[in-house]
Amino acid sequence: MQLLENHEIFYKKKDLPDLCVGDTATVTIYLELPKEQADGEKKEKERTQAYEGVIISKHRNTKEPNATITVRKVSQEVGIEKVFLVNSPWIKDIKIISRARVRRAKLYYLRERTGKSARLKRRF
Repeated sequence: MQLLENHEIFYKKKDLPDLCVGDTATVTIYLELPKEQADGEKKEKERTQAYEGVIISKHRNTKEPNATITVRKVSQEVGIEKVFLVNSPWIKDIKIISRARVRRAKLYYLRERTGKSARLKRRF
């Protein structure tokens, strides 16, 4: 049990913002791309990718080691949802762009809405 706790403390991030459902966030993640060289060896190439969207659900408190958030974005008129492990070593950082006032814990109703009906009220 203590080994598991030590492992969780090792991966726990200290610089996380206060994540709330309804926030528009940018999640920057690391990607490893396999690159094959001329001599047949595989060399790992690393790059970062930003994923921006609305947080539609949050599982567990973000202070816990296995907390997750679900981020939804619309790309080329197709909704894309991705679940991120908040304390994952593959996540470089999470930035909050804007906050919205919502009255629900999960915003799954945004899946059926497009355009003006999918807007959220801003919180200042």
